[in-house]
Amino acid sequence: MKILLFVNTIQNLKNPDNLGGIEILNYDLFKHLKKKNEIIISNKISKKILNIDWDIVISSNETRIFNQVKTRRKILWLHNKLQLEKAFRKKQLFSILFNNIEVVFVSKYLDKNTSIFYNFYKRKVIPNFLPKIFEKTVISTNIKQKKNLFVWSVQRKFGLKDLLCVWKKKIYPLNLCCELHIFGVNFKDKNLTKYNIFCHGKISRKKLINFYKKSIGMICLGYDETFCLNAIEAMKIGLPVISLGETALKEIIYDKKNGYIIDNICNIDKPITNLIKLNNTSKVKLTKSCIKFASNYNSNIVFKKWDKLIYSS
Repeated sequence: MKILLFVNTIQNLKNPDNLGGIEILNYDLFKHLKKKNEIIISNKISKKILNIDWDIVISSNETRIFNQVKTRRKILWLHNKLQLEKAFRKKQLFSILFNNIEVVFVSKYLDKNTSIFYNFYKRKVIPNFLPKIFEKTVISTNIKQKKNLFVWSVQRKFGLKDLLCVWKKKIYPLNLCCELHIFGVNFKDKNLTKYNIFCHGKISRKKLINFYKKSIGMICLGYDETFCLNAIEAMKIGLPVISLGETALKEIIYDKKNGYIIDNICNIDKPITNLIKLNNTSKVKLTKSCIKFASNYNSNIVFKKWDKLIYSS
């Protein structure tokens, strides 16, 4: 079968550890489909691509490609909200309206919040999957290796200032041994270190995994998440996720089983303090529960859903 996987961005595929969240998923799906199909991954339209009669074109977040190539099936792999204004501004609206597109949503939340105005031929939900580097990581449940570290690794700043305010006023004064490590966002403030808040910017997945291994919790508020791969990755390393439980995080966080759901950012000190004070037996139980839940998103499980979609008529 001839398949084109069209993506918004392609970075250095020779060093996938430095790819972003969606990029690494594109790359891993490409490698899986390559086992049984003739497949090209590209972010540019070339003469070669235009001259091929494709059996399937899978487009990651980009609909305009369907107006340009010859293909029997058109599958839109949708990671982000597709707003009418945005679709019109990016000249994608008419491509959606005049092509028979099958859309794959990465969460029920995204499906529900994507307008029924779009006349998609079919709608299906297939969740995102763990990158291979997380699946291959060996996890220890030895609590002695853990410190009172908490990680913010979501590449969005929504709610971060509120979190820092609560940390300074309510968390750090009562828990001088705890630390907050911020990754993925350009947030620099030298005055934060006196509150045990450390900003690292963007780092490799290997380094991030090493921080996860030392930590006891991840913070992902979830104001606008359409899936939140970071949360699943953290759970895979045994970290419960502290969240408001909104948007797509409603589907992946179960209170006190693989995370903590708070009703207000002002109350985030409670689960953080609880995790610090939790006895070792309870911490091990919580860690195992997180790892077990994250295993539902192992690529071999999710790829079976993709295979079923790809090989269906």
